[in-house]
Amino acid sequence: MSTAAQKQQQRPTLSSQGLAPTHAVSATDQYGEQREVRVSGESPLTLKVDDREVVTLMTLGTHPELLALGYLRNQRLIENISDIKSVNVDWDKESVQVTTTHGQGISDWQEKLSKRTVTTGCGQGTVFSCTLDKLYGQKLPQVKVKQSLLYDLLKAINQYNEIYKQAGAVHGCALCAGTEILNFVEDVGRHNAADAISGKMWLEDIAGEDKIFYTTGRLTSEIVMKVTHMGIPIVLSRSGVTHMGLELARDLGVTLIARAKGKAFLVYNGSENIIYDCKPEKPKR
Repeated sequence: MSTAAQKQQQRPTLSSQGLAPTHAVSATDQYGEQREVRVSGESPLTLKVDDREVVTLMTLGTHPELLALGYLRNQRLIENISDIKSVNVDWDKESVQVTTTHGQGISDWQEKLSKRTVTTGCGQGTVFSCTLDKLYGQKLPQVKVKQSLLYDLLKAINQYNEIYKQAGAVHGCALCAGTEILNFVEDVGRHNAADAISGKMWLEDIAGEDKIFYTTGRLTSEIVMKVTHMGIPIVLSRSGVTHMGLELARDLGVTLIARAKGKAFLVYNGSENIIYDCKPEKPKR
């Protein structure tokens, strides 16, 4: 059997139960007039592995199967996608059931789930102790990136954010190869969007070593952890950075670029990896 056929055979079967991202509601504007507007969805989704509950996530619900896969991958609760037989979402029960090939759930279940940290992630951020234990085993490559490419990438990303443009209340994350947007996901929490992208990468066996991760949200320690587990060396955000996020990026070798908008950006870590080939003119004083 060919390698491609083996990979296809190892892929879990996924349901296709994505929800509509927005809903029509009535609101009163500044003139006292009623008009129809769109609001973003938000639904609870309880993740179960072989009928054992792991966590409940609040999500937009557009990519629930990929969200479940990415969550398990980024939390290091399941190491190999070949251990997953199927992912099935049932919105009536507000749950997603992950069935393993061996039917025994998560190995070392009690140890892995015994310690959890609630993070700053909107929607339900959690980090398990096993996530932290395996974090420093990752070796990220030091990848150079041109300033001009960052500008072109920011311009390309402006064509996305459709849900945000309609209704607001969401964050967007993107997996980028150069200026090409390979995958763009919006969700009520930036960590959910990151997990959905990670799930897609896991499912399709997409490497992160030559990619850039973009997010509209702040760069916290949780986001730095996720991109490290995804093997992505460069992170770009239009928002800011937390101190713990920065310290972790320094420890792990993540190039951290934030406050990126128009021609402005700040490199908080990894400035030696930026090729300044397109410096804008400084404003005259």
